[in-house]
Amino acid sequence: MAEQYDVIIIGAGPGGYNCAIRAAQLGLKAVVVEKRGTKTLGGTCLNVGCIPSKALLHATELVEEAEVNFAKMGIKTGGVEVDLPTMLGFKDKAVDGLTKGIEFLFKKNKIDHVFGAGKIVAQGKVEVLTLDGDTQTLEGKNIVIATGSEIIPLPGVEIDETRVVSSTGALALASVPKKMIVVGGGYIGLELGSVWRRLGAEVTVVEFLDRITPGLDGEITKQFHRILGKQGLTFKLGTKVTGVDSSGETLKVSIEPASGGDAETLEADVVLVSIGRKPHTDGLGLDAVGVAMDDKGRVITDSQWRTNVPSIWAIGDVIDGPMLAHKAEDEGVGCAERIAGQPGHVNYDVIPAVVYTYPEVATVGMTEEQVKTAGLKYKVGKFPFAANSRAKTNDTTEGLVKILAEEGTDRVLGVHIIGPNAGEMIAECALAMEFGASSEDIARTCHPHPTLTEAVRQAAMNVEGWAMQM
Repeated sequence: MAEQYDVIIIGAGPGGYNCAIRAAQLGLKAVVVEKRGTKTLGGTCLNVGCIPSKALLHATELVEEAEVNFAKMGIKTGGVEVDLPTMLGFKDKAVDGLTKGIEFLFKKNKIDHVFGAGKIVAQGKVEVLTLDGDTQTLEGKNIVIATGSEIIPLPGVEIDETRVVSSTGALALASVPKKMIVVGGGYIGLELGSVWRRLGAEVTVVEFLDRITPGLDGEITKQFHRILGKQGLTFKLGTKVTGVDSSGETLKVSIEPASGGDAETLEADVVLVSIGRKPHTDGLGLDAVGVAMDDKGRVITDSQWRTNVPSIWAIGDVIDGPMLAHKAEDEGVGCAERIAGQPGHVNYDVIPAVVYTYPEVATVGMTEEQVKTAGLKYKVGKFPFAANSRAKTNDTTEGLVKILAEEGTDRVLGVHIIGPNAGEMIAECALAMEFGASSEDIARTCHPHPTLTEAVRQAAMNVEGWAMQM
């Protein structure tokens, strides 16, 4: 007789493994199904996404710092040499340590896991085709779909992960390409484009829209575009890729204006396709059990992550909302709490997002465009890092902090930062917004000096026009 679980979770990414851990903490017996062929936990994020990309971003940022900025500070290196295999090994070590860390947490919390492809065959029943070729049936009171997302392919372009690559292949190139074309000007494309640009590649970003990073505050995007251009990235905006010819020694990439016009051909050694991601729901048996989906292929849930089928839940990239690991984590925790009969909750108005280029871009809450669309009356406070003492001391003065506050109530509506360590500083702003803070609350909170976070305080002061350091 099959072992009975309180919850079966399909997918061991940030949403799935945090859901399992929280369920176990609440006394529920959990099992996680993961089909990754490497038999590692952590999903896309830990294996081929957030974690390895940040390792390479960190390493290459140090390379550029040594090549460009050390001499300004009186540090003589005698030249910098990159050992790419060792750098990739550094990345792999970080991945290995963190995926093994999840295995440890599963053992600590007495969570079972099975490596294989899970398929829901009935309410409370998941059939797993294991990676060893066996079939195993799991039975449980609840099923959580946490299968994440996969890349959106470019029509007519075959990804071989050698010369035409997704983000996965871009994390493991055997050598630094002379020329790289990044298709898509979103977070992932710009991060990985920055990695290979720092290592010597000539990088061109082709974006269908007339701006990079759609969804970010427009003023921040303009600054970001300008800074990346100064660093050496080339942009072709309002442009679409119509084909990639891989028959020759170099790739021939056909492009044309998105609005129509004359075609053009670019040459590259590597093409990175990074035009977005879509929910990974194929092969899960959702149609057979009647789980409702929307027209974008996402699982439809209520505010408590329940699908229309009793006892089947869904979290993370497979449902509506930003495809962010931390959003999935919070949903995993909230979902486990709901299954346990507790009041799990996620505040979707306070989900931060970060682009881990240099400088970083971080955002939480509404953009200025969204505030205007909502018809809200508002005030804006800004403060440049060029006027921040710590940024000036460190020679990291590009960027600014921008705070939007509602007129009358002074409630913080959104915060947008482009600058050094923006991803760390945004957490202060998210916490303030979670507690319903006003800009004056931030402005009158003592910040240590000299720190970069003083720029946040000064921007908050400037909402009412009393910034004191510019």
